Amino acid sequence: MPSNTELNSDIEMNIVDHLSELRKRLIMTAIFFIVSFIVSFIFVKDIYQFFEKDIDFVLNITSPGDTIWIYFTIAGLMAIVLTLPILCLQIWLFVKPGLTKSEQKVSLAYIPSVFLLFVIGLVFGYFIFINLILPFLISLNDGMFNELFTVDKYFKFMFRLTLPFAVLFEIPVITMFLTSIGILTPQFLRKYRKYAYFILLIVGALVTPPDVVLQIVVAVPLMLLYEVSIYLSTIIYRKKLRKQQEL
Repeated sequence: MPSNTELNSDIEMNIVDHLSELRKRLIMTAIFFIVSFIVSFIFVKDIYQFFEKDIDFVLNITSPGDTIWIYFTIAGLMAIVLTLPILCLQIWLFVKPGLTKSEQKVSLAYIPSVFLLFVIGLVFGYFIFINLILPFLISLNDGMFNELFTVDKYFKFMFRLTLPFAVLFEIPVITMFLTSIGILTPQFLRKYRKYAYFILLIVGALVTPPDVVLQIVVAVPLMLLYEVSIYLSTIIYRKKLRKQQEL
């Protein structure tokens, strides 16, 4: 029978091994982020022109630092998007040894879903911003004030409105994962549906101007996402029940 000293030594070795493995995964993710940032920085003018073509006004700068700020911001955002699937993969590789074969297969399928939903959320948020929110806000001026749009304020405002959608579009994947590990059930999601709708309406109000139509336009897709989450949670939950009955 091993002594307490040997047991403590084994525990310490396991902790060190886990920390070493985590460090390795974080370093690989950081390297990919840096490479993605450098590549994005090289093509930052092309990326900027992609955003610029959707607006019909000139963006100005008020200080020399604004240019480098927008370069770093755009390159950083692109690097985050490109690094997201790599980060998910590294997390999966880190937890893989503690999963069964079936759990490994199921959890690996979440990686492309997380990336795709993040990108779709960004695209949706950008579409809402360019086609609904921005025209509405500009129309409020109606020639009352002289308009001067600066690069830093425009992009800060755009990112503040589009990035939340990228996060909110992860709701289905998060719901599926929490259902698979037993934290959520479709019954729970249905029971608290009205509260979820209320929260999504608040989110829609926070990320849009004070216009009821715009808030509804934003909130409705989020509610549909919630319904999709319930449907996917039901599928995962039924599969869990079947597996438990087979055991």
